Amino acid sequence: MSDTDRAVGAVLGSAVGDALGAPFEFGPPGVFRERFPDGVGELCGGGGWDPGEATDDTQMAVLLGESLLERGGLDLPDVFARFRLWAAADPKDIGLQTEQVLLGGDAWDIAAALHFQVNGRAAGNGSLMRASTSAVHFAARGRTETMDAARRIAALTHGDRAAWEGTAVLHELVRVALLGDDPLAAVDATLAEVDPAHRERWARVLAPHWHPDDATEFNGAVWPCLGSALWALRTTDSFEAALAAAVDLGGDTDTVAAVTGTLAGAVYGPDAIPARWTTPLHVPLPGSAGRVLHAEDLRTLARSLAEDTGGGGVLGGGEGRT
Repeated sequence: MSDTDRAVGAVLGSAVGDALGAPFEFGPPGVFRERFPDGVGELCGGGGWDPGEATDDTQMAVLLGESLLERGGLDLPDVFARFRLWAAADPKDIGLQTEQVLLGGDAWDIAAALHFQVNGRAAGNGSLMRASTSAVHFAARGRTETMDAARRIAALTHGDRAAWEGTAVLHELVRVALLGDDPLAAVDATLAEVDPAHRERWARVLAPHWHPDDATEFNGAVWPCLGSALWALRTTDSFEAALAAAVDLGGDTDTVAAVTGTLAGAVYGPDAIPARWTTPLHVPLPGSAGRVLHAEDLRTLARSLAEDTGGGGVLGGGEGRT
């Protein structure tokens, strides 16, 4: 399997996980297995979502990916502007923190920091949920550059460095998986690159013995979200089983499953994603003149991101917070 195939798996897997988990969001553990006792889940819709409809997780990932391609690299002001246009178009779902940052009227390079100063809390999983496209794009540039890019992108909406470091970890584990290596075996080496002030907490959540029941926060927080995704990957042996385990945890099911799908898709590849999940998949894009993307559009996007050999660095706003 080529790294481009695995890249398609990561982007498509994230979107499928998002749509699979959306109808179960904020429900208790076990609801997915109760609905599908044979473990063969469907993109069933519900909770305001049509069957196969992706949420803000995938919508923001697409906007980020398209900016990377159209701008020839990471143009932070452009990414923020696209996010802001989308948020102003009244999407069905948007994280409260993300909405406040994007629509608060502050400039791209200070909005998240100001929000964090006022609220003191900004470690939600919103920077993880959209990371599939950027992780694929920066993978070929190596560990240092992909982790740095993750931090810069996360900082657009999340002022807490814990979110930056978690997104950097996800980027690096995807890079390892795209090479055909085991991302679980790369956790320790990745943690060595995490900011020392945050390393110990991340090490606890990403440890092999950690279980989602050990979480001290709701899985809408960055730590248990990524920890749960690694747990789902570690304790299952297929793409489908990993996503079912993620959704069955309850809580922020769309994002936990989207992050799980990013990793599992990179590990198992696109052929492991069943057609019953990809066929109904669709991604509305508020603020984009009614555009709706489907599975083949996501495959094309992923291939373009993986194969792009442009600059890929910070094109604009390199002075932003890092």
